[in-house]
Amino acid sequence: MDLFNKKPKMEANLKRDSSINDRIPDGLFLACPYCGAQSYSKQLGDHRVCPKCAYGFRLQARERVELMTDTFVEMDADLALAGTDFPGYQAKLDRARQQTDLKDSVLTGIATIDDSQFALGIMDSYFIMGSLGTITGEKITRLFEKATQEKLAVVLFTASGGARMQEGINSLMQMAKVSGAVATHAEAGLLFTVVITDPTTGGVSASFANQGDITLAEPHALIGFAGRRVIEQTIHEKLPDDFQRAETVLEHGFIDAIVDRRELKEVIGRLVHMHAKKGAK
Repeated sequence: MDLFNKKPKMEANLKRDSSINDRIPDGLFLACPYCGAQSYSKQLGDHRVCPKCAYGFRLQARERVELMTDTFVEMDADLALAGTDFPGYQAKLDRARQQTDLKDSVLTGIATIDDSQFALGIMDSYFIMGSLGTITGEKITRLFEKATQEKLAVVLFTASGGARMQEGINSLMQMAKVSGAVATHAEAGLLFTVVITDPTTGGVSASFANQGDITLAEPHALIGFAGRRVIEQTIHEKLPDDFQRAETVLEHGFIDAIVDRRELKEVIGRLVHMHAKKGAK
């Protein structure tokens, strides 16, 4: 398998026939958010990949665990924000917790693929768009601290709309806190692999999502800091259609490879196995 294959040609966005969509029962046919192609839901398979352009539909964190690991033991499952005074925030947290079966926007733990053990974190875009809050940062920091102590590689799937505004400066400070734990892990000579999924933006992309030793991305993932509209209004120019897509980011050297979701488990397994062999010498 060639990890560093050239980027696929970008598909043009297709106009959807709303009259057809209106006649299709919910969940039977789905439109790809990237290329617009309509697919029967079962055509997407367990990995939920568009059969036309290989875009990976968004997954919840626990779904990724099932696809990407052989075993998984969760860490800090009950770590949660004690309370909040921000209007409506507690209700939003409660809805997200019910939808994702998580206390906050990241799932962390110790995983294995074959016989190789590693620390795994998965940010969940279904939990308030994977936003970076106090508990999210604390869980990722603890994951890196555990990995440093146990001399394990870290694999982190990122998905985020940025820092969580409801927690103010506390959410912004998580960028520095996690980055410090990443640096300590790196100083110990341990591997950190990032898998960027759609979308990874804001403070997460500006910090630990771009601090990995190896940075992978799923096809057509949106990667950036500010949104398209903000940038266009700032520079007063129209941006290219493929701006901030993984293929463009790869072309400019900011990620190492784009890997089809159906091949990710094999690729990650190979990377952590090589790291484990190196550590055993």
